[in-house]
Amino acid sequence: MNWETVIGLEVHTQLATKSKIFSGSSTAFGAAPNTQASAVDIALPGVLPVLNRGAVECAIKFGLAIGATLNRVNVFDRKNYFYPDLPKGYQISQLATPIVEGGALKIVVGDTERTIHLTRAHLEEDAGKSLHEDFHGMTGIDLNRAGTPLLEIVSEPEMRSSAEAVAYARALHTLVTWIGICDGNMQEGSFRVDANVSVRPVGQAEFGTRREIKNLNSFKFLQQAIDYEVRWQIETLEDGGRIEQATVLFDPDTGETRMMRSKEDAHDYRYFPDPDLLPVRLDEDWIESVRAALPELPVAMLERFQRDYTLSPYDAAVLTGSRALADYFELTARACGQGKLAANWVMGELAAALNKAETDITHSPVSAAQLGTLIARIQDGTLSGKLARQVFDGLWEGAGEVDAIIEARGLKQMSDSGELEAIIDAVLAANPKSVEEFRAGKEKAFNALVGQVMKASKGKANPAQVNELLKTKLQ
Repeated sequence: MNWETVIGLEVHTQLATKSKIFSGSSTAFGAAPNTQASAVDIALPGVLPVLNRGAVECAIKFGLAIGATLNRVNVFDRKNYFYPDLPKGYQISQLATPIVEGGALKIVVGDTERTIHLTRAHLEEDAGKSLHEDFHGMTGIDLNRAGTPLLEIVSEPEMRSSAEAVAYARALHTLVTWIGICDGNMQEGSFRVDANVSVRPVGQAEFGTRREIKNLNSFKFLQQAIDYEVRWQIETLEDGGRIEQATVLFDPDTGETRMMRSKEDAHDYRYFPDPDLLPVRLDEDWIESVRAALPELPVAMLERFQRDYTLSPYDAAVLTGSRALADYFELTARACGQGKLAANWVMGELAAALNKAETDITHSPVSAAQLGTLIARIQDGTLSGKLARQVFDGLWEGAGEVDAIIEARGLKQMSDSGELEAIIDAVLAANPKSVEEFRAGKEKAFNALVGQVMKASKGKANPAQVNELLKTKLQ
């Protein structure tokens, strides 16, 4: 039987506010346990929540960025359940009337573009953290994270492979960091993904029973977890078993998912409107001021890069993977006037050097202006591609500016036809067998002669000029 995978993602995005969603406590990461938990966060009797305006503004930004409906009146609810690190015995969230409904996000998988629709995005508070590793036979509770503002972003179940799910998660990560509502640090838990996965026979309209993979904090783990879960579900069904709705965890060490608990439904949480919080009313002037302050969005920039710089959807998607990378590419392209060549260098030589140094584009020793000048020297014939890589190495080492490195290291491409002809004549005289073979129709012999000329010129000969002069001489 042929099976179809159905995936929907729920992403918990920690909002980039300095204080919590219902108290003035700091949200800074890494503080000593329980040093950033106020009376509100630990639910002392008589305390009341006060909504953080900055968290609401982050949600407005996101809704505008994905073309969603912003509910002008939205309501906070109590979601009742027990966790040791949930002091109130309930979480303040939004169910019936979330702040954001609908919207869509474009993704690129290979060179194929798709649109994934969103169901909703709602504001809520985070729970605390249970610590097991430092205590023998006991659990420690750190309430620093309790009350941290989250925007939970829920997609429609429209993804059909782990590759699409990763592309969507990456696009969402790019967007929330791009518009400045989240720092995107997955290791610190700022961007956590839950994947709802089910399978069904191809052609069947009804969804299969889903299992939710919780708290995936890397794109690699997201792909591995979905791939394993899909294989497990198909094997279970083909062996005559049935899938039980459940919440599961992914173990990166074994590459397997394991059941955590049977999955609850909304009615199990006894949702009801929070009596301590008034409905949130969004003012039209506030919405318009937020809209006016938004930067050019990734999807608009992706389309513009394809149009203005003749880039493929894949190249444009990679280069708009972060705002810093997009800005770097565009400055480079403008400096050299060669969009495609700039894309190749940014995604090739520069990306390789950054990966090797384990750093990112914001810490590149080579500025966009320098890389643009380097590419311009290739374009005007001063450098060959091979020589340009030597100049790039000099820029990376901090040896000076492009033209100074070319001069100091004697890397200027040889374009004087008289000088080149003398080298070519010497190569032809020294390689009569290759000349004979070429004239007998062996194309490889010509390439061998080109190689000898480049070697004799110490890589400084202009390859295009070498080809042209060699062909003339061999006629």
